[in-house]
Amino acid sequence: MTEPSQSSGAMGVFERYLTLWVALAMIAGIGIGTIAPGLVAAIAAAEIASINLVVAVLIWAMVYPMMVSVDLAAVAGVARQPKGLLVTLVVNWLIKPFTMALLAVLFFDHVFAPLINPEDAAQYIAGLILLGAAPCTAMVFVWSQLTRGDATYTLVQVSVNDLIMVVAFAPIVAFLLGVTEIYVPWETLVLATVLYVVLPLMAGLATRRVLRRPERIAAFTARVKPWSVVGLIATVAILFGLQGQVILQNPLLIALIAVPILIQSYGIFALAYGAAYLLRVPHRVAAPCAMIGTSNFFELAVAVAISLFGLNSGAALATVVGVLVEVPVMLSLVAFANRTRARFPGPSATATAAAAEGDRQ
Repeated sequence: MTEPSQSSGAMGVFERYLTLWVALAMIAGIGIGTIAPGLVAAIAAAEIASINLVVAVLIWAMVYPMMVSVDLAAVAGVARQPKGLLVTLVVNWLIKPFTMALLAVLFFDHVFAPLINPEDAAQYIAGLILLGAAPCTAMVFVWSQLTRGDATYTLVQVSVNDLIMVVAFAPIVAFLLGVTEIYVPWETLVLATVLYVVLPLMAGLATRRVLRRPERIAAFTARVKPWSVVGLIATVAILFGLQGQVILQNPLLIALIAVPILIQSYGIFALAYGAAYLLRVPHRVAAPCAMIGTSNFFELAVAVAISLFGLNSGAALATVVGVLVEVPVMLSLVAFANRTRARFPGPSATATAAAAEGDRQ
């Protein structure tokens, strides 16, 4: 596989020290939340349908560079690589919600029972269930980009997951929580899908149409790629600014909630990535398909937790801890996926089709 050296070089500094930047963003966010709570409150108030508009703009910055790489003419190649999509769907909807619920019950009803009262334990279990039932939508484009994933295939995987989420999220959560009815902010889900997938895709396609020539598209992509990581870092800082006080006041509790999330994250990645390897799925498809199952749609999980249990509930706290754990975990998995790239087959069908199209032009 030929790597886009120019493009990679444009993000080299960011990628090389990304863990450091994210750690500094976490510290800065908590610091800003402590020193300037009014600023954090103003950012938190900029919401429509439970979606924070400031965070939405930053996520847009993360996703747009990936969308510029999407060539709809190559979408037909996805049909020639169905295994990656199958792995994603099976892991996300038949395995992940139930293993997260199992781990949550195991730890908070049994292992950690002497440390936490039953009422609080039930709240943490509920928050973890919400996390496990919401596979990633926006952030996966960043993880896919950092593993040099197939942009078109990633888009298809995320889009299919979003469609399933619309009809499957509420029933799965209701079943796992043991209730008959659950309020799901559908406007949040629909608006998030439009903001994080549809609009960036339209902008990316419009950009390709304007630039036309493959070399111009590649040069433009190299210039905008660094903004993807900048958006990630700024988003982390804001999220930790919003929840900094809770994290500082409950360090041991945060650690306890993180335990099942960590086990779930690495376990689900191992399952999906291992299945993709055994099925001989190309790395450009295998890495993103494993990342989608491992990462979470934390915006939806947080919104539903607040709607069901309240802003200061244990369930809301558990979903925020999911954000705390997710970034370093995903960065470690990105590094692992990049180190193991050579063990997988060559480029995906969509990448091959796109390259062939470029050669013809």
